[in-house]
Amino acid sequence: MAHATHHIIPRPLLLKVFLALVALTIITALTGQADLGPFNFMHVPLAIGIAVIKAALVVLFFMGLKYDRPINALAFVIGLLMVGVFLAFTLLDVFYRGDIGNLSPEPIRGPQIEQVEAPAGH
Repeated sequence: MAHATHHIIPRPLLLKVFLALVALTIITALTGQADLGPFNFMHVPLAIGIAVIKAALVVLFFMGLKYDRPINALAFVIGLLMVGVFLAFTLLDVFYRGDIGNLSPEPIRGPQIEQVEAPAGH
């Protein structure tokens, strides 16, 4: 069932959101090229964090989720959580790929079972 009314977002607010998106894009580009010293490992998490903020701005204002039914916001948040779970499992695979240094060179053997020989007459 559709809404009876449609919320019209004022143009100045849309312009502010657009300018925030442009500023965040510039910040992403600058931090990607910057030398962060001992925090150089933070390039990717920082870029992902800024991308999440930008996506939230687009979804909230340009797609109108801020003014929509709360159930739609819940569906969006659950979707984000599922993406986070999938990314976490993927990153676990990537982080531990090739980590075979902790394995023993001996083959894995099950419990030793005694072999019982059949009587000779059968």
